[in-house]
Amino acid sequence: MGASSGIGFEVARLLLERGWQVGLAARRVELFSELESKFAGQVSVARIDITTDEAADQLLELIGKVGGVDLYFHVSGVGWSNPELEMDYEMATMNTNACGFTRMVDTVFRYMSDNGGGQIAAITSIAGTKGLGPAPAYSATKAMQATYLQALEQLSNSRKLNIRITEIRPGFVKTDLIKGKPYPMLMDKESVARKAVDAALAGKHVAIIDWRYRILTAFWRRIPRCVWRRMNLVKEKYK
Repeated sequence: MGASSGIGFEVARLLLERGWQVGLAARRVELFSELESKFAGQVSVARIDITTDEAADQLLELIGKVGGVDLYFHVSGVGWSNPELEMDYEMATMNTNACGFTRMVDTVFRYMSDNGGGQIAAITSIAGTKGLGPAPAYSATKAMQATYLQALEQLSNSRKLNIRITEIRPGFVKTDLIKGKPYPMLMDKESVARKAVDAALAGKHVAIIDWRYRILTAFWRRIPRCVWRRMNLVKEKYK
């Protein structure tokens, strides 16, 4: 889900190269033409906007085309630096990263619970580690995703379902979402996708990509709230 560009496109390409039958879903299905022509016979495509009510039924239709689902990879997401709290950006982030995420992941979880299990892997973010002043909705929804996946993992175990959960937390990745912006410690999307696929196929519960971000988030978690709330992460023009 969210395979038309960025990390999602690279994840799809890697799985196809490894011989998987892959269902590709996004709003911009025209961007799948390269994969459809290169991996003919391995690809099924569906136009899905996860913020719409019909997205759940569309996902189930795609699963039917593929013949079932062993691994669901959720990469769909949006986010902006928005220290001025422009409402359109905040609500679009909430609708996609919270409501849309829940709609899709729950649909797959229910399907897997009725069909012998499977694995759910989702790209979240290190931004969910703490509330980030420049991006309130983004950091909040990524924290929500992490907690939600943890809850589903517990639910699967308590119901004795064979549903495994992998949460993948990258840092800043060179994608169109942050194109032209001076973010530190940028990672290329191909490397992140490769590590994400490896983490999912290895059955990891949580994978932080890469070692620099493991150190950074470990440090963040140790900063007391009384100190964190006084830290200024906002660009100069917003001071």
